[in-house]
Amino acid sequence: MTTKASQLWAPKPDAIDNTQMTQFMRAIETHYGVSFSGDYHALHQWSVDNKEDFWSFLWDYFGVIGNKGNTVLRDGDKMPGAQWFPDATLNFAENLLRYRDNRPAAVFTNELNERTEITYQELYTQTAQLAEALKQQGVSAGDRVAGMLPNCIETIIGMLATTSLGAVWSSCSPDFGEQGVLDRFGQVEPKVMLTVNGYYYNGKTIDISDKVNGIRAQLPSVEALVVIPFTPATHHIEKATAWRDYLVSEASELTFVPRRFNDPLYIMFSSGTTGVPKCIVHGIGGTLLQHIKEQALHTDIRRDDTFFYFTTCGWMMWNWLVSGLALGARLALFDGSPFYPSPAAMPDLIDREGITVFGTSAKYLAALQKAGEKPQESHKLTSLRAILTTGSVLAPESFDYVYRDIKSDLCLSSISGGTDIVSCFALGNPNLPVYRGQLQCRGLGLAVNVYNDNGEPVLGEKGELVCEQSFPCMPTGFWNDNDGSKYHSAYFDRFKNIWAHGDYAELTPEHGVIIYGRSDAVLNPGGVRIGTAEIYRQVEKVDAVLESIAIGQRWQDDERIVLFVKLREGVELTDELRTEIKQVIRANATPRHVPSVILQVADIPRTISGKIVELAVRQVVHGETVKNTDALANPEALEFFKNRAELT
Repeated sequence: MTTKASQLWAPKPDAIDNTQMTQFMRAIETHYGVSFSGDYHALHQWSVDNKEDFWSFLWDYFGVIGNKGNTVLRDGDKMPGAQWFPDATLNFAENLLRYRDNRPAAVFTNELNERTEITYQELYTQTAQLAEALKQQGVSAGDRVAGMLPNCIETIIGMLATTSLGAVWSSCSPDFGEQGVLDRFGQVEPKVMLTVNGYYYNGKTIDISDKVNGIRAQLPSVEALVVIPFTPATHHIEKATAWRDYLVSEASELTFVPRRFNDPLYIMFSSGTTGVPKCIVHGIGGTLLQHIKEQALHTDIRRDDTFFYFTTCGWMMWNWLVSGLALGARLALFDGSPFYPSPAAMPDLIDREGITVFGTSAKYLAALQKAGEKPQESHKLTSLRAILTTGSVLAPESFDYVYRDIKSDLCLSSISGGTDIVSCFALGNPNLPVYRGQLQCRGLGLAVNVYNDNGEPVLGEKGELVCEQSFPCMPTGFWNDNDGSKYHSAYFDRFKNIWAHGDYAELTPEHGVIIYGRSDAVLNPGGVRIGTAEIYRQVEKVDAVLESIAIGQRWQDDERIVLFVKLREGVELTDELRTEIKQVIRANATPRHVPSVILQVADIPRTISGKIVELAVRQVVHGETVKNTDALANPEALEFFKNRAELT
């Protein structure tokens, strides 16, 4: 029996009437002579049933700069193989720089409370100066430019200058290890690399000069290394040009190189914990259309908004964030620890900068709650109208926390997609209520469904998240995957002509989506599939536990659940605490969810973008080698899982 979903928030009727989603819905009704009666789910079904009309209308409605061409979709029944807007030409940077006035485009702050703001006109001019320098360097359409950079204004300028020339941008954050950078940039062979001499994190200044020298020595494709002096210099970076010296100061106009819709824009990377990262290529037009749709319609971002996402340049949310320039919004950038100098750092930033849309990770909200923070009591937060969260599953208890202790009147949108599509399959909607533990809706134009093991669509049951039709922001392929075999095996081996995303999910009677974790991390004791998030959301209720990670261990011709817990400082895992954890899981899930073994560890291993790595832990427990520890932010954490006597 399905329990009734708990509604935590609903938009007011007058607010719904004024959203861009409502205005867009009415425009479609007028243009195509249809009626949705204000029902988003009817609009979504229409957008799937009439996908060519939908994506073509979206282009026109938001005034995408470029030549749309006469064909919307060619070979539309093939996946992969469908070609969206095959005759279209456009330039990504031109669409993000459509505003050239004195309104602020971005504001950057760091842990030292240093603050820099740039207007849209200044952003255009500085992009022109770097674009001219890259052009003189010989960078042209199809070349790669790489950035190992913090989330700062110069990083945006680097991306815009690169894409204005029709070149391809790829980035990672400066906290990546040397081999991790080489595993990524070594595959795409950038002609120019932008970096910094160091960065700040958690009150410390980290010098990366030696690391940069090591990377440069092993990247023969790099013809120019451009360094932004981000921290006080301590070590020498060899054969480098300073950022200000590299720019062509007299340049003031940009020439935007037109490119085809599906030409490469970004090369992004999988986490790489099971081997060398996959290089995922994203096209220009699909990325632009999808981001405009998600930010304008699903998030209701406008020119008057200040839009923030806590992210590094090694996570796809940076790429998503910067597309807010296409809507003329003011981007709020931050680089550093969100808990420095105190857990109030981000609420302070919201009040100080007037942030209206605040994006973060599920881990951050859980950590803020564990720290005992109640921003509703300590901060004004008057500007804040939406919180977005992704990176991992947002537990129902975190939904409660937001509405109880942060702000009761806002739209909390848990969103889910990934680097694979540089966007979302399921996300928020300013017109819809928020139900506890659910993502609000499936994205417009995306035929998202959930399949059981037999490949049949199911409602109210757990299964594989799929997309049944092609969509413009599908990757154009993997870099150097000439026959497309790696690309095909990543998404299309499970179900023929169907995108299998790798998430274990459920569609709800409320038309929402619940994500239970990655399919490849699903536990299978006694043949019953259990998503790891189902366990995490119960364990987080135990006050002594800061975070946890669960794996399935091969055991006596079956599989048993092993749970590792990171506890509050000074707390030890006693038999009493083990019993409490098991009782909470049993009472709120099922007896099958209860782990056979619970062990304490000092830390939980994560990727640099903050995602816990169940597969890497499972490999270590089974005595296997983790192929690429450079993909981890804290590879030393894996040592705690080796040779545990309790697991033999």
